[in-house]
This record gives sequence, C-alpha cells and structure tokens, in this order.
Amino acid sequence: MLQEKEVMQLLEETEAVLHGHFLLTSGLHSPMYVEKFNVLQHPKYTEKLCQELAERYAADNVELVVGPMTGGILLAHEVGKALDTRAIFTERENGKMTLKRGFEIPKGTRVLIVEDIVTTGGSVMEVLDVVKEHGGIPVGIGLLVDRSGGKVDFGIRTEALLHLDVPTFKEEDCPLCKEGKPFNKRGRTGK
Repeated sequence: MLQEKEVMQLLEETEAVLHGHFLLTSGLHSPMYVEKFNVLQHPKYTEKLCQELAERYAADNVELVVGPMTGGILLAHEVGKALDTRAIFTERENGKMTLKRGFEIPKGTRVLIVEDIVTTGGSVMEVLDVVKEHGGIPVGIGLLVDRSGGKVDFGIRTEALLHLDVPTFKEEDCPLCKEGKPFNKRGRTGK
C-alpha cells in the first residue's frame, strides 16, 4: 500500500505539487499549488496511483468506474483497467453534469467514482447525482488528492491517496506578500 509520504514525494518530483507563492484562479494567494497534469502526463505514474486506488476497492465488487471530464477520464480508465471493469466519464452540457457519447449506467450497477483533486467536492457531488439518477449504486469515491482539509463529506466511503490542507489568503492578509516573496509561475518551471 502506498503511504501518503510516498504519494507526496511522487507529486513533488513530477512538480504536480509546487511550493512557493501562487496567485490562484480564485484571486487568493497560497504557498502551495497542485497541477495534476504534471503527474498525469506520465502514464507509468498515473497507472501506479490508479492501481493503488483500485486495490482499495478491490473487494467492493465494482462493476463500473466513472470520473468527471477532464482528469477524471484518465483516472477512470486506469482504475477501470486495474479492476477489469468498464470506465466512462461525465461531462457538462449547458452547465449540467451528464452522460453523453452513448454511455449508460444500467440500473443496479455498482459504481466507483474517481476524481483527481477535490477542494469543495462540487464535481464529485454532481457525478454522484448522475450515477443515482441512472439507477447506479455508488460504492465509493477514490481521489488522488483531497485538498479540502477534511471538510468534504460525500456520505459514502472515500479514499484519498493524499490529504492536503492548503492554506489560502486574501491579498491583504497574505504573509508571503508581507515577506515580499514574488509569485511563482505555475506548472513546469522549464527544468
């Protein structure tokens, strides 16, 4: 079983977890930034992480793995491969999470939902709703990273490979700004 420190080391080595001073899309500042695609661009690491998620649900008779577009597609595929099940994804249509492309969830299907990073849990809740609307039985949620600080509860068993409590600050309260620390560029640093 992969330990959290091993997952963190892998994410730091691939620069999926970056440390410094970051301006987030929300306008808040943070000393940590998570760029999932820096690890997901490496198939061998994606496979290793997804095999770990699959092992945690190996005894749950999962019949289908579902993830939300975009990162969830890769995870659903790899976890589905490891569990020898089908893997599909949801996507937004007119702002609502839905199944498209002829995907179906037969009534009574045991479904594992996977997602890359959860902060508020909104996308996962939407996928849960889609699964239930189609008569699927959610058996669990598998996450690469839970960065909610333990605030998200989906009401069913949830396994995260890494738990982060990522601090964020308004500009006027940011200790990094007060130290005069410049912003880092997100993603790859050109190494």
